[in-house]
Amino acid sequence: MGRTAPSEARGRRWRRARPLLWSAFFALVAWLLVSHARQIDWRQVFDAVRGIPPASLAIAALLAAASHGLYSTFDLIGRRWTGHDLPAVQVVPVTFVSYAFNLNFGALVGGLGLRYRLYSRLGLDEATIARVLGLSLATNWLGYLVLAGIVFAAGIVAPPGEFRLGASALRALGIALLAAAAAYVALCAGSKRREYAFRGHSFTLPPPRMALAQLALSTLNWLTIAAVIHTLLQHVLPYPTVLGVLLMAAIAGVVTHVPAGLGVIEAVFIALLGSAVPRGELLGALLAYRALYYLAPLAVAVAVYLWFEARARAASRRGGRAATCRTTT
Repeated sequence: MGRTAPSEARGRRWRRARPLLWSAFFALVAWLLVSHARQIDWRQVFDAVRGIPPASLAIAALLAAASHGLYSTFDLIGRRWTGHDLPAVQVVPVTFVSYAFNLNFGALVGGLGLRYRLYSRLGLDEATIARVLGLSLATNWLGYLVLAGIVFAAGIVAPPGEFRLGASALRALGIALLAAAAAYVALCAGSKRREYAFRGHSFTLPPPRMALAQLALSTLNWLTIAAVIHTLLQHVLPYPTVLGVLLMAAIAGVVTHVPAGLGVIEAVFIALLGSAVPRGELLGALLAYRALYYLAPLAVAVAVYLWFEARARAASRRGGRAATCRTTT
């Protein structure tokens, strides 16, 4: 009892402090957004959007489609890992729809809600869906850990002064992220213990080849997302700089729980790059990025989702008629 009491007390203190820390972080990001928004000429922003060359828009659109295509293969790794028998032509659309809704409405709607709804209608049980979802989340963030670790450790980007995080602390964070990614791959390759539990949730380690596939796909996906923004900025900044700012903006969007990271991504980009690129041009590129990477895929995803629902209702009606026929006979 005596040995567990201090850890329990620390846990209670952390649970009480955590909402305050997240609230402070959210307030800081909101302050950054409002303070910078007052200094922006919005007419210049829309002129910047109209000024993006059609060729750049086309290339960015292709890169956005490639990224969504890459992410849509994440659940194929889960399919192979769990051994469920849904064909790839069903798994890929489910992953695409879930990702598009996740980007625009948050993880509870897309990453969790839609995946469970669509997969359960296709016949998967909750345990299998949970394993597929867990592996997909691990895949997405594994590539993030590697790239953010490299970018932060190399000092490619520096946080704004408002964040009060020094260069040495950011480099230390980068090294820690790289160590976490390396530890995951090492555990998958050599650990005799294959199942771990965290806060009531269990996770089974995939085989090493699957972990390497996770790493490759996720890293390529994050690199492609950064290439979308780099293209829309018309290469006025080095690609590693754009990648680093994107990675910082992504984690800011996650911890603030703002759907689509609306305003949060823009605030981080302005804070880090506002002195290097005219703010109108920077926000114009980010608006175009939202249209190509968030809104256009969402429109397609809504159509695919409605198609799924129509098929499910048709199958239900056929099942009801078949049951009626069996009863009357």
